[in-house]
Amino acid sequence: MSHDSSSAWYADFFTELPNEFWRRAVPPEATEAEADFIERHLGLRPASRVLDSPCGSGRHTLALAARGHHLTGVDISAEAIGYARRAAAEAGLDVRLDVADMRDVPRDGSFDAAVCMGNSFGYLDLAGTRAFVAALAAAVRPGGGLVVDFSATAESVLPGYRSEPRSMETGDIVMTGTTRYDATRSIVLSEYRFSRGTEVFEATALHHVYTSAHLGHLLTEGGFTDVARFGGPDDTPFEIGSGRLMLVARRAEEPGAAGAAAS
Repeated sequence: MSHDSSSAWYADFFTELPNEFWRRAVPPEATEAEADFIERHLGLRPASRVLDSPCGSGRHTLALAARGHHLTGVDISAEAIGYARRAAAEAGLDVRLDVADMRDVPRDGSFDAAVCMGNSFGYLDLAGTRAFVAALAAAVRPGGGLVVDFSATAESVLPGYRSEPRSMETGDIVMTGTTRYDATRSIVLSEYRFSRGTEVFEATALHHVYTSAHLGHLLTEGGFTDVARFGGPDDTPFEIGSGRLMLVARRAEEPGAAGAAAS
C-alpha cells in the first residue's frame, strides 16, 4: 500500500537517537501497568493473538508476549524493529515484527485484539486516521478488542495550554523541545533536539488533535463499538485536564452494528 508522504514526518523521525531516548525514558513499571490494563479491559485469554501497531521498539509487544500471548508488531522505523527483534531473541520470545506503515497490517480478521499505544494515534490526518481504524477493524475478529492510548486529545491539550520549553536527560542523551498549537489546523507541533556528545538530531513531531467525542465517532464509524474512556491504566475516569485518554472498544459482532452504537 502506498501513502502520501507529504505529512509522514514519522517516517524519518524515529532514528536511533530519539528511539534510544524514549527507550530509556519509560520505566518498566509503566509498561507493566499498561499491559495489565490491556489484559484486564480486553479480557485476553491465554495465548491470545494481539496486533501492536505502531509498536515502536516493542515495549508492549514484548511485555504481552512475555505473558504468553502471540504478538505481531508493525512499525515504520527499521531501527526500532531491529532493536525489538534483538530484545525478543535475547528474551527467548517468538514474535512477528514487521517494518511497515502503521496502516499496513494483516487484514485477515485473525487477531483477538489490537493496541495502539504511546500517543501515535494522532500521527495521521483525518483521512489517514480513518484508514488506520479501518485497517485495525479488518485485522481484529468480530468481538475482539482494541485499546488506544492518546495524549493529544483536545480535552487534554487545550485547558490552560501554554507553549513552554522543556528539557529531559536519560543518561548521556539530552532532549530539549518546545511545542506550539496551530489553531487553524488543530495540530500540536513539537520541535525536538536530541544530543549525545557531539551527535545531534533535530526534528519536528506533529500530532493532530481530536476531541474525545470525535475519537469515539472515528472508532464506531470504522467498525468498533462499546467505546469506553479512561484517564490512565489505573482506570481513573477521563475528564477535562486528564493527561491522557485510554480508549477501549470492541470489534462489532455484525456488519453495521457499530454505526448504531452510541459513543
